[in-house]
Amino acid sequence: MSTSASASPSGHRAYEDSVRLDTGGIVTGLREILGAQLVAYLGRVSNTRSVREWADGSRAPGADVVQRLRTSYYVAGILIERESAKVVQAWFQGMNPELGDQSPATLLRAEPLDAAGPKIIAAARSFAAGG
Repeated sequence: MSTSASASPSGHRAYEDSVRLDTGGIVTGLREILGAQLVAYLGRVSNTRSVREWADGSRAPGADVVQRLRTSYYVAGILIERESAKVVQAWFQGMNPELGDQSPATLLRAEPLDAAGPKIIAAARSFAAGG
């Protein structure tokens, strides 16, 4: 995931990238920030081999998983504009008071995306803004 000096604080660049990139680009960017194991968890697979295959295009995840990965990429992009990859990883895995003390990764994996996605994006924006 590339960041630039022109990246906006509200995550517009992250959003645009999450829409424009193909699945391989999304997975590669997420792997760089979150690591393969967390991407596998978000993608509902038990091994990192699947993640590698998604990244290189030799295997495709289902449509629901792609949407979850795109949302995860958007959220990671919001956070990486201001934080290190280690902080972003911790944010995804830690209990979040804005999300009922559940981890964003758990919600992204298990909850309906139309319900969980907007809450997680709002929590990421709040964290990135220093709140």
